[in-house]
Amino acid sequence: MPPTKADDRLAAAVDLLKALASAIRLAAVVELREGPRCVHELQKSLEAAGSPVSQPLLSQHLKVLREAGLVTTTRRGTEIVYQLADAHVGHIVNDAIRHAQEDIK
Repeated sequence: MPPTKADDRLAAAVDLLKALASAIRLAAVVELREGPRCVHELQKSLEAAGSPVSQPLLSQHLKVLREAGLVTTTRRGTEIVYQLADAHVGHIVNDAIRHAQEDIK
């Protein structure tokens, strides 16, 4: 039986959740909700928030988010600036974090 539109939508949702399935990527999305940032700015924000990560590792995680269409990039001089593709990405992450915290209580 050929795949249906419902199957395609579910597969796309699975891909989205896979792209978010990392503490570093979730933390990056949380920080990017505050606005666009280049890698070193994002790295400092994550460190200040208690999630230190090396710049090369953070770049690899940002690449996953970019390839999944969850973040976009623009050039600012010699730097690449990352921003959320849309507000929905941030809402999904915030909802997941809130839900996880409810289970802890």
